Amino acid sequence: MTARSSAGASTGTATPTCRRHCGNRAPSQCRTNDALTSQATGRIVEGDNLPVLQSLPAQSVQLVYTDPPFNTGNVRAYQRLRTTRDNEGDRVGFGGRRYRSQSTSEHSFGDAFEEYIEFLAPRLREIWRVLRQDGTLYLHLDAREVHYVKVLLDDIFGRDCFLNEIIWAYDFGGRPKRRWPAKHDNILVYVKDREQYVFNRDEIDRIPYLAPGLVGKEKAERGKLPTDVWWHTIVGTSARERTGYPTQKPVALAERIIRASSDADELVLDPFAGSGTVGAAAEELGRHYLLVDSNPEAVDVMRERLPGAEVVRP
Repeated sequence: MTARSSAGASTGTATPTCRRHCGNRAPSQCRTNDALTSQATGRIVEGDNLPVLQSLPAQSVQLVYTDPPFNTGNVRAYQRLRTTRDNEGDRVGFGGRRYRSQSTSEHSFGDAFEEYIEFLAPRLREIWRVLRQDGTLYLHLDAREVHYVKVLLDDIFGRDCFLNEIIWAYDFGGRPKRRWPAKHDNILVYVKDREQYVFNRDEIDRIPYLAPGLVGKEKAERGKLPTDVWWHTIVGTSARERTGYPTQKPVALAERIIRASSDADELVLDPFAGSGTVGAAAEELGRHYLLVDSNPEAVDVMRERLPGAEVVRP
């Protein structure tokens, strides 16, 4: 009997378990494994991503691209919520739909260095566990925490498994008067095994040469492979792909990553899924996807954006 089962028994109510995929885990967690065998292209799971990651089999995912909340120096509160549709509910989701929420647990942390790392560390360890030997992690960060998180990832993956730091550069938004404007994000790339990781060089979109006159005509027409500095504008307020989600990333960014580091029909995971951009790109490129987010409003956005996906809610 597991500790979870013992807790349920002590209150007189046995916690249901499922042995089909993951031993004695509760069925609501175990169902996430169906993304590995389901006929659906993708699955969206509402909930804390840590137990979802823990429920996945080891070495079952080829690519993880994710964009965790940035370390802004603010205090963040996290709640585990159970939501139900209710026209008088306290939460408003996509399209004005209302939900009534009930908090099942709550914790908060100041997302300064120590608390932020404590939040990320167990999730990154689980990501390492679920990655296949040919798997790759792309972790999207900004300048405030990239240095700290790289030290953590060096410890989890091993320094030899660090592949790249990609700079996503853009030129959009405000310009402060007393410092250089921050116009880039950082994407750390780690592989599970330096000898086996996937890198589909011929599938990557090419970009124009800055000085095409200095190369031959054939080369100029074909373009060149991107370097580790990528110029992509952010998603504009009137862009066709805009969902209204505040931290939405461009589909083209996710498509480049998915083309390069995964194969057709393989599984792509985003445990901080937000607006579902990774799922949209994966679906377009013929990959399966598993998206996780604890925010019911984000899940509503993803459900609208990815109508073919199966949605698992508490």
